[in-house]
Amino acid sequence: MAGAVVLGAGPGTGRAIANRFARGGMPVTVVARSRATVDAVAGSVAASGVDVLALTADVADEAALRGALTAAEERFGLPDVVVYNAALIRPDEPGELAAAGQLAAWSVNVVGALTAAAQVLPRMAARGSGTFLVTGGMPEPKPGYVSLSLGKAGVRTLAALLDTQYRDAGVHVATVTVAGPVAPGTAWDPDEIAEHYWRLHHQPREVWTHEAVH
Repeated sequence: MAGAVVLGAGPGTGRAIANRFARGGMPVTVVARSRATVDAVAGSVAASGVDVLALTADVADEAALRGALTAAEERFGLPDVVVYNAALIRPDEPGELAAAGQLAAWSVNVVGALTAAAQVLPRMAARGSGTFLVTGGMPEPKPGYVSLSLGKAGVRTLAALLDTQYRDAGVHVATVTVAGPVAPGTAWDPDEIAEHYWRLHHQPREVWTHEAVH
């Protein structure tokens, strides 16, 4: 089993996703920008008794992101599932954020997912199996979160494009749309959200769905 890669393995949803795949017996690679963050998540995952690899990379840095994916593959093989959970979440109203800020947000919210997909999906397709899951959100755009609204719309479109391109080759591409603020013990509990990723990865091909909404 080649295992799971979680890109954007922060202390909330990212950690919950990594732990869910670990509880299923899969080796896990966790990637985050901060060494302290990724080490904390890796420690939580390791408690499940699986092999875990902790890597630092900025998903907006193409070379760093590709390097992390290469390192994960060198350790565990071509992944069974890759989860893109990275996002730049900040409030900004129309016209408030300069163009450079919008581009920086877009690079994290959308382009990083495209970079990851471009590296792993063609070879998943050649193998005939694989899952690529993206954390979505903002099911309706909000004027107080312009960059995030644009990014989540963009990544939803990206997932649809990737599904069209790769589904016939046996690659399942889907989004998990989180429709509220993630917090333990609430309606958007990260452990409950993580179950969507596990179910999507294990769906039989004949009943694949391409979006789960929580």
